[in-house]
Amino acid sequence: MGWYAEEFGSSHEGRAGVLLADGSEPGPVYLDTGSGADIHRSTDWQLYDGRFGPLAAYLRGACACGWRGERRYPVDWDEVDFDSEEDPAGPHDDWAAHMDEVESRTVPLPVELEELIERLSKGMAALTRDSPLAALRAVAELERTVERLGRRAAFTAQADDLSWATICTALGVSEKEARARLARYSRDY
Repeated sequence: MGWYAEEFGSSHEGRAGVLLADGSEPGPVYLDTGSGADIHRSTDWQLYDGRFGPLAAYLRGACACGWRGERRYPVDWDEVDFDSEEDPAGPHDDWAAHMDEVESRTVPLPVELEELIERLSKGMAALTRDSPLAALRAVAELERTVERLGRRAAFTAQADDLSWATICTALGVSEKEARARLARYSRDY
């Protein structure tokens, strides 16, 4: 049960992180489903109830980028609803605040462009409903535009000889994702 910010992809996938009573963060829980050579591993906080491994004493916000929330939320296992799909609010709220921080460090888009993208998105949604074939034609045109402009932007960013730390912060993603994005857009340039 992870939390996901579409703009930042897997670089900032969040979850309710587990802490043991001594304050340490345990590794994943391994579950042998008995259906093959693969053993499933998970960091889903509900699995740290002592049945499959260690017992979680606290939860906190956690992010794939390595960020960990400072606030600890005690786990009352007698009150946990194992049928619920929802994670506790506290860790999620802390991760959401972390995401606000990440976004605040990214390169800002001009307001006019953000508004144009929003209008385009709404217009495309209406077109998809009313005329799906016209929407597909419009999507193809957008793909060509994105490919052309993406190549130019990636080439220019690389020509500016920016550090990967600068690029990663500006895009709000890990170095692996930043390199993949630039490589995807700069092919055939």
